[in-house]
Amino acid sequence: MTGPASPLPEPRTPGRYRIGVVCLGNICRSPTAQVVLESLLEQAGLIDNVEVASCGTGTWHLGEAIDERAAATLTAAGYDGSAHRASKFDDSWLDDYDLVLAMDQKNLADIGGRTDRVAMFRDFDPVDTGADVPDPYYGGLGGYEEVLRMVERTGTAIVAALQRELPKTS
Repeated sequence: MTGPASPLPEPRTPGRYRIGVVCLGNICRSPTAQVVLESLLEQAGLIDNVEVASCGTGTWHLGEAIDERAAATLTAAGYDGSAHRASKFDDSWLDDYDLVLAMDQKNLADIGGRTDRVAMFRDFDPVDTGADVPDPYYGGLGGYEEVLRMVERTGTAIVAALQRELPKTS
């Protein structure tokens, strides 16, 4: 799977699509991607056909809310991440989701590497295809803003691909 025009894997259930987004602790990058993707899907009329979930490969933050800096960045951009609670990746995701997207190469390796249903989140990024989404956790607010820009741009490309594949529901 390479490039922003990459075809999506076939849905396991016709007319429905499940996307899982995976990062390290599930408090910064992957919940940001989940929130943004859900908003973009709502705008595109696909929210009833596409489910998005996020998780982390580590257990440090299980049950915790989204990082306060990620939440503030989302809120400033008009998104609401307040419902998020961190969860851990489980191998069942590989069978249950149509597409599992890792935020960086380490996350990709931790979930078993590339398959026909596992890819890098930024494989759909029209600017820097296949690159990592950098972890902003140990940096300042600017890192969260950079992640949000990457996620919005890449999320728009993912939703465009879904629009070509799935019917609108509203």
